[in-house]
Amino acid sequence: MIIKNGNVLVKGKISTKDIFIKDGKIKDFNVEGVHDNQIIDAKEMYVLPGFIDVHTHGGNGIDTNLANEKELKELSGFFASKGVTGYLPTLLTDTHEKTCEVVEIIGNVMEEQSGSKILGIHLEGPFLSHEFKGAMPDDLIVDSSIEKFMEYEKKSNGNIKTITVAAENPGVLGLIRYAVSKEVVVSLGHTGATYEDCMMCIEEGANRITHTFNGMRQLHQHYPSILGAALESDAYCEAIVDGLHLHPAIVRLMIKTKGIDKVIGITDSVMAAGLPDGKYKLGVNDIIVVDGDARLVHGDSRAGSTLTMNKALKNLMEFTRLPIEECIKMITINPAKMLNIDNDKGSLDIDKDADIVIMDKNYDVIYTIVEGRVVYNISGK
Repeated sequence: MIIKNGNVLVKGKISTKDIFIKDGKIKDFNVEGVHDNQIIDAKEMYVLPGFIDVHTHGGNGIDTNLANEKELKELSGFFASKGVTGYLPTLLTDTHEKTCEVVEIIGNVMEEQSGSKILGIHLEGPFLSHEFKGAMPDDLIVDSSIEKFMEYEKKSNGNIKTITVAAENPGVLGLIRYAVSKEVVVSLGHTGATYEDCMMCIEEGANRITHTFNGMRQLHQHYPSILGAALESDAYCEAIVDGLHLHPAIVRLMIKTKGIDKVIGITDSVMAAGLPDGKYKLGVNDIIVVDGDARLVHGDSRAGSTLTMNKALKNLMEFTRLPIEECIKMITINPAKMLNIDNDKGSLDIDKDADIVIMDKNYDVIYTIVEGRVVYNISGK
């Protein structure tokens, strides 16, 4: 494949370039003398690294806890239409049996993929805090168990990529050590733990904060809690950038405190993403969406978002007033580095995977390309 005449983001700068893609990889930015039957003319369009969403519960009527293999493939197609080239299906806390069932389904889908690529599984629980459960079902939160986690690993065929745990959950340090030893990324969230306990978890290898500021004890001058640990440490901080979960000033503050390279934009989307207001499911929960705001039917907690990644990019640019060259880091190379896959994904470089989104001047998605394959074309061709 050849992409010609695009405004291409390479090494942090946008300039007019061509791209030659072969065997799923970016081979050159010079196509002189190269001939290919598949040519995309990207004149006056942005050619950018594909988006990576490390925290999503679904979209377009599909919930990751409830989906079968066919629905997961449809979900990957929906995400492709939003510029996503890779994502982590995130599982809400559920019964042990249901979690085992779902991770096995996702593991099977990963062996034969189309659309946006599933990069692994994110378990949001069940080893969390009762007090800061948010939309998590309280009766399904349990103490940390390496044995249970090992079963999830086995059922998923080794595809658990990240897990969110609470720093005060009994037995959590042992679980963190085990998970890190298996190269699983550990994130802290849904927690009311002390600053000291959170820092201890980070020292043991936890290196990410789940939807920072949401589902956790807030910052206090005498009791810094998880937010003090999040902002002081080198851990990556997720941010739900829908404009509802975080005030734009908080997004700017997070970037100013952490540095832009340590902030990851996420959707935390639910099955209602891309659909009208109404009643939906989030795992075992009934939720209702009003004016795009998803909440539990029974309770006062928000229940994920209806955000999509193409809108997340626009929001980041609006909230921060930073150029696209800076904003896009938070949904491309930063999550790739956090997942330790940046040798292959997250930026447009020679010999990296050809994971590309092509957008028009209004930042609407025209093409999405995953490992050299066009998985979305706005024209439908």
